Amino acid sequence: MYENSYPNKRFKHTIQFLKTHVPSKSEILDLGVENPFSDIMKEVGYKVSNTLGEDLDIDTSTITNSNAEVITAFEIFEHLLSPFTVLKSIKANKLVASVPLKLWFSSAYRSKTDMLDRHYHEFEDWQFDWLLEKTGWEIIAREKWTNPTKKIGIRPILRWFTPRYYIVYAERIKNSNT
Repeated sequence: MYENSYPNKRFKHTIQFLKTHVPSKSEILDLGVENPFSDIMKEVGYKVSNTLGEDLDIDTSTITNSNAEVITAFEIFEHLLSPFTVLKSIKANKLVASVPLKLWFSSAYRSKTDMLDRHYHEFEDWQFDWLLEKTGWEIIAREKWTNPTKKIGIRPILRWFTPRYYIVYAERIKNSNT
């Protein structure tokens, strides 16, 4: 199987978390265009479709028209101006989402060459929890992990000890009036 050849620690943690909380063969709508992690999910038995690159801040039709059992959003919400709107539009009752955490020693990511590849939000865990709560989700499980680099310096050392990624499994709150 694929597990010993994941390109990075993030993929390994993410697939293990997903497999713990979502049965294989589940139908998933993965927010974001098809990507290497979509292929990993398919290889372990999930039925995965992706959004098509539309601006989810403006067009949530793929989400609202989906009958998927589970929505996944891996490092997507930080790129949206309004993740609130997307989270409210989800019809599925299960969500697995990860976000990069705000690091006190590093500014938010901003690509110098790609105007769309920017982080409008880098959350603290409590901020992401609050966003989910405000949009009608209850967090069932959560994890954090570090993302060390092999560079030299103070920031690379801090990355060995400071969690960089936060992932949650949440379920829609029944009869939520949010």
